[in-house]
Amino acid sequence: MARHKKYEAAEDAEPALDISSLIDVCFLLLIYFLVTSTITPRETDLGMALPAANPSTEQPLIDPLFIRIEANGAIFSGVGAGQQPMDADTSVRELPLLKGQLDMYSSAAKAANSKPLVQIYADGNATQQRVIDVLNALAGVNITSVTFTDLID
Repeated sequence: MARHKKYEAAEDAEPALDISSLIDVCFLLLIYFLVTSTITPRETDLGMALPAANPSTEQPLIDPLFIRIEANGAIFSGVGAGQQPMDADTSVRELPLLKGQLDMYSSAAKAANSKPLVQIYADGNATQQRVIDVLNALAGVNITSVTFTDLID
């Protein structure tokens, strides 16, 4: 007689999904998007026209606007006795008074069929952030002809 063994069915464990390869794919996609994305800082939006090695002999139709940045962060517009204080509060980065002045200057230059030209004098002890704030204000009113100078009388 044959013996019949009765086998007990093994208890089925909970079905599981192996996600180790899914995690690898997610990390690869994350790395791909981080590498291919471009982070464009705001300061590079202003394409500045640098002065040429040989200065031109033709005079612009409109006088350049001079902006002076003091060591304490105060900003002045104009030269000599006609200097006007603009924005002195360093905690405000938008520079509303300077933007208004730049907007009027840009409008006047366009009315004279000339390109607006701005010359910036930054004190040696002025913070770089304040200079960047001024450059951002220039970019806000689409003034691209900007030079840095140390010759303000």
